[in-house]
Amino acid sequence: MKTINTADFKVTAPIQLKDMSTTYDLDADEKKIEKELEDIREDLGDFQNTIYAHAKYAVLICIQGMDTAGKDSLIREVFKDFNSRGVVVHSFKVPTDLEKKHDYLWRHYIALPARGKFGVFNRTHYENVLVTRVHPEYILGENLPHINKVEDIDGAFWAKRFEEINNFEKHIAENGTIVFKFFLHISKDEQKSRLLRRLDKPEKNWKFSPGDLKERKLWDRYQECYEDAINQTSKFHAPWYVIPSDDKPTARYIVAKTLYDTLTAYKDIKEPELEPEVKANIDSYREQLKDD
Repeated sequence: MKTINTADFKVTAPIQLKDMSTTYDLDADEKKIEKELEDIREDLGDFQNTIYAHAKYAVLICIQGMDTAGKDSLIREVFKDFNSRGVVVHSFKVPTDLEKKHDYLWRHYIALPARGKFGVFNRTHYENVLVTRVHPEYILGENLPHINKVEDIDGAFWAKRFEEINNFEKHIAENGTIVFKFFLHISKDEQKSRLLRRLDKPEKNWKFSPGDLKERKLWDRYQECYEDAINQTSKFHAPWYVIPSDDKPTARYIVAKTLYDTLTAYKDIKEPELEPEVKANIDSYREQLKDD
């Protein structure tokens, strides 16, 4: 199986999504890829324990992608070997009435992982510069000052949102949160195939909504908005990774390896040492237990 450099998927300069492949050849069959994923997710599970014990970093993993991109199944497969107490997945839907009474970042801020823990955002704060940009009328529901009609939502409005998101991510990164942002990049043809599978397989029918077809007609507009969002907000402290995702096992492996390679590069993340007095008396404690 091909050895990959996960930095190849990181966005460090402006991109054009139409020029980026939605496929990647790992030079291995599906069974081999799944075995490699199994190994690396076990390593990630072990490293999770170290981060938990170290308790000075949190890890935030943001996952975005078009409908059918494979977000749910990727989360299930990549984090399968994590201790459930150390990882929390948040799936952000349409904002509730309570959430609309706060600024758009509030519900994401209160869902951030604590130090020592992993948080996974399935759809993220970027919905506020993606879905709302494709459908600017949704912004009116936020009841913002000075925004009374769609025409009030201009380029300066979106530029301000990007600035706010960058500031939000910089703030949490400076305070100990390691941020990963993954865009699961699929082709329009692959989305068509996955939507058809939802219709053809009775057990998948529940995943289908007629709204999926309406949104599919806006494919090009979504691609424009994703591209702009990625280019505006891929920063050193919070980089975007564009993951070829037409093949789900390949995408899962690349994401898992990116997490592992990046996190294990933090040489200060290690289990805390025992207090000298405790360490010096380990043999005594052991004898006390044996004699108990």
